[in-house]
Amino acid sequence: MNKFIVKSQTALANKTAETYVDSAVKILIAIVIGALLLAALVMVFDIVVIPGVTDELNEMFNSAAGDYEGEYVPALTPGE
Repeated sequence: MNKFIVKSQTALANKTAETYVDSAVKILIAIVIGALLLAALVMVFDIVVIPGVTDELNEMFNSAAGDYEGEYVPALTPGE
């Protein structure tokens, strides 16, 4: 019994121990910061990257279709 009391007093006197509440707060802060960074990354992609790629693709395909000067060959139908 005396050993248990000594261990309890030592544990209660220990000021450097990290409690469950401290750990939970740190984890919660990490999750919130991660969510904010993810939201910022999604906004950057929606505002900058996706419209730029869309414009480049439209420009590529529109210019490629307009430069074609070959002879038009219609598709063959099964009856021909």
